[in-house]
Amino acid sequence: AFGVVADIQFADAEDGHDFGGCRRRYYRHSLRLLREAVRAWADESPPIDFVLQLGDSIDGQNVRRGEAESALQQVLAVLGELSVPVHHAWGNHELYNFSRARLVHTGLYSRPAGGSDGPPDRECHAYHWSPAPRLRLVLLDTYDVSTLGTDPGSPRYQESLRILREKNPNDDLNSPAGLNEPYFVAFNGGFSQAQLDWFNEVLKFSDENQEKVIVMGHVPIHPYASNGVCLAWNYEAALSVIHSHRCVVCVLAGHLHDGAYCLDSHGVHHLTLEGVIETPPESNAFATIYVYEDKMVLKGRGRIPDRVMHF
Repeated sequence: AFGVVADIQFADAEDGHDFGGCRRRYYRHSLRLLREAVRAWADESPPIDFVLQLGDSIDGQNVRRGEAESALQQVLAVLGELSVPVHHAWGNHELYNFSRARLVHTGLYSRPAGGSDGPPDRECHAYHWSPAPRLRLVLLDTYDVSTLGTDPGSPRYQESLRILREKNPNDDLNSPAGLNEPYFVAFNGGFSQAQLDWFNEVLKFSDENQEKVIVMGHVPIHPYASNGVCLAWNYEAALSVIHSHRCVVCVLAGHLHDGAYCLDSHGVHHLTLEGVIETPPESNAFATIYVYEDKMVLKGRGRIPDRVMHF
């Protein structure tokens, strides 16, 4: 069993709204909701084994307020009350607040130290682990190719900007207006070929060892588990890797605060979790997932509905 939560986006700020000005965001309350989630997970019996934090732990406005470090420490302090590991995906809001090079040295860097569990590029925050026999989890870095959090003079930035500009001619690169592929916006990102090759090798190993695999990352990789905008740039390449193997049973993501779900044509469940940041203070948005031989049972709280996902 494990806990899962997405898009906390904490800031010590008054309530605000999304970029469209119509969705309320509860910046300060999100930390209180996270505290409630941690208390609920701590009371689970039998106890949970770990927690997945699906990205956007703090809000981008913290950097303008000079509060990025303090906001992150407050979130990590709450999660630190748990006696189990927390695995962190990196979202766009992490990368608004910190460079990739800096994130490597924060508590959000949950890739095992010194191991060979991830791609050779240490700044690519992807890795895998096995919490139980015949079960493997893979954390993907959905901003491995991105203009966010990278030095504008770096090859990574230049290549990412070239890909983005090729698909998005808008002055505002966060605007999907008029695009045939509206997910080519700066608040999304994609996967390098090196990460995809590594991912393929991990799944090949899991196939050979008859493992079930759960994949996690911030940005959804299936259009039906998205709104068409919140989607990884080269999601088709990631899906192609998954569909060339038998082992993946579920992909967990955040980013889209409304949440979404689909069962794809290869029998893989794609679950996008509702975001804490747009959850009213009297509700919540977290879940506990119980893994069995033939299914995953999700017990949701607040906005997140219960779900049974058969393998």
